[in-house]
Amino acid sequence: MGRAFVFPGQGSQAVGMGVDLAGAFQTARDVFQEVDEALKQNLSKLMREGPDSEVMLTENAQPALMAVSVAVVRILEKDGGRPVATLASHVAGHSLGEYSALVAAGALQLADGARLLKLRGQSMQRAVPVGEGAMAALLGIELEPAEEACREAAQGEVVAVANDNGGGQIVVSGHKAAVERTIEAAKPRGCKRGILLPVSAPFHCSLMQPAADAMRAALEQVTLGTPQTPLVANVLAAEITNPVDIKQRLVEQVTGLVRWRESVQYMKSVDVQALVECGSGKVLSGLVKRIDKEMTGTALNTPADIEAFLKTA
Repeated sequence: MGRAFVFPGQGSQAVGMGVDLAGAFQTARDVFQEVDEALKQNLSKLMREGPDSEVMLTENAQPALMAVSVAVVRILEKDGGRPVATLASHVAGHSLGEYSALVAAGALQLADGARLLKLRGQSMQRAVPVGEGAMAALLGIELEPAEEACREAAQGEVVAVANDNGGGQIVVSGHKAAVERTIEAAKPRGCKRGILLPVSAPFHCSLMQPAADAMRAALEQVTLGTPQTPLVANVLAAEITNPVDIKQRLVEQVTGLVRWRESVQYMKSVDVQALVECGSGKVLSGLVKRIDKEMTGTALNTPADIEAFLKTA
């Protein structure tokens, strides 16, 4: 088949996300209503109207991003008559996008996914007091030199590589002072620029352990099926289909490295040539060429995108 569906993570949220889809498709409106009802919150109104500060909150951004991703998939299925399993050989998601991928692959119910992501956002926010943690993007550096910079800069505090996004883009996470030291330590190792990110908590490092514990307890209460399309897991950079294993990887993912570069390379190794990003923004489709120049990336986040894709799929 040569195609994988991928789902964006935090950072792709914006006021107005999903508005075009809801305007054009009853299917999208139904998805947004189901998420609203699951959360007992008018999230769709928040997505539509803002304010930006509320949309950016982790506990809102995570289920909102999943809602838009699932809306795209449901439109392909219901309005386009093309189930995910006929369009993609694999699914993968960046961090919270892994939940979107599992809903798309039929392993997780939409309402359960929304509630899990709401809790995940709240738990991540609570894990570290505001101002104590930070994340930074390191540009022009690869994984191993970035890990060396983290080890040098830690000085008894926590700092670790959170995302290996590929193309010389690494994100580090941990205590604020340690992250700032890592930016400096990365410079002699090839880092062209280090930028502190506007995030409310230090995701994907050991400081998130309380959130991982909360997700373990929550996932034990949720039924997870076998995905109809194999999931390429963040922490493995390899495919996985066993529901028990998937739950464990979702727990590990909270504190673990998002191995996105390796995940894309894995998909290439199993004959995936095209990544189709379903949902808000174009981050993942933009990263593809930086990871492997032979692969292509397409973003589906407007009715026109979906229409054009269905004509060629």
